Amino acid sequence: MLIKIRKGWELSESQATSENDFINRRSILKGFAGAGMLASAGALSPFRQALAEEGDPSAGLYPVPRNELYTVARKLTPEKIATTYNNFYEFGSHKNISKAAQALPIRPWTVKITGMVEKEMEIDIDDLLAKMPLEERIYRHRCVEAWSMAVPWSGFALKELVKLAAPTSNAKYLVMKTFENKAVAPGQRQFWYPWPYTEGLTMEEATNDLSFMVTGMYGKPVPKQNGAPLRLAAPWKYGFKQAKSLVSFHFSDKRPVTFWEKLNASEYGFWANVNPEVDHPRWSQATERDIGTGERVPTIIYNGYGEFVADMYKDIKGQNLFI
Repeated sequence: MLIKIRKGWELSESQATSENDFINRRSILKGFAGAGMLASAGALSPFRQALAEEGDPSAGLYPVPRNELYTVARKLTPEKIATTYNNFYEFGSHKNISKAAQALPIRPWTVKITGMVEKEMEIDIDDLLAKMPLEERIYRHRCVEAWSMAVPWSGFALKELVKLAAPTSNAKYLVMKTFENKAVAPGQRQFWYPWPYTEGLTMEEATNDLSFMVTGMYGKPVPKQNGAPLRLAAPWKYGFKQAKSLVSFHFSDKRPVTFWEKLNASEYGFWANVNPEVDHPRWSQATERDIGTGERVPTIIYNGYGEFVADMYKDIKGQNLFI
């Protein structure tokens, strides 16, 4: 008899309480699939048509199969809230940037892979998507500002992109940079910020099973304000590590100085792992506000993913791993 022992994030589908509209939409799509209708170009026409009109040719790829290993005990954050309460400093230093972010052109969009790799390359985002095994994962997301949400991301494991890049053994870090376009992003005209937004992971972090490249959200392409067409989800880290609208992946033997580290290294370090016992210099990290329910709940070390990531840090001494 095979007995499956669930990992910390593994809960049954019934235990992940979704927003009603999201459940209903998934049920409809399952009905389509059962009738063989997903093969039809018109099966998802309401969703595909609307997104196609917005210039996103990837609309037909979604929804993608859910990976049942990745779900949460918390209610899913309603889509309307998760897509309108956003940090995206390229478009402003406030939360209400969803309308302004629509100015970002997401096609054409080219991703560069450079540095310590077998062969540097540039690849169109849609060609990249065609090469990747897309799936849906439900992750907790914890902002350093002490708010949180639970989101169904679609995309692919970052380690698949690393495999495509074929880094050499000398590569120690993956450095990621976002777009730079001052004509459409007013925040990038503010010279005191060190644009473009730069983030980085160690190679061990980048190839961890949890590291995820987001291309979709709520069964559709990820909206511009949430990081279209390509963003990082590393759910054991604070949200500012999870860079949006990525255009560059550089493999290096040198640790990058990241965007917020350049601005204020005493408050925003390289590692930025979630820990309720290590406060931000200006506020507590012991609890967080769930933006979907408004409830304040206890924060868990590594955002609840500790048993799967803590070993990466056990031998690191003399560094601030948490803020």
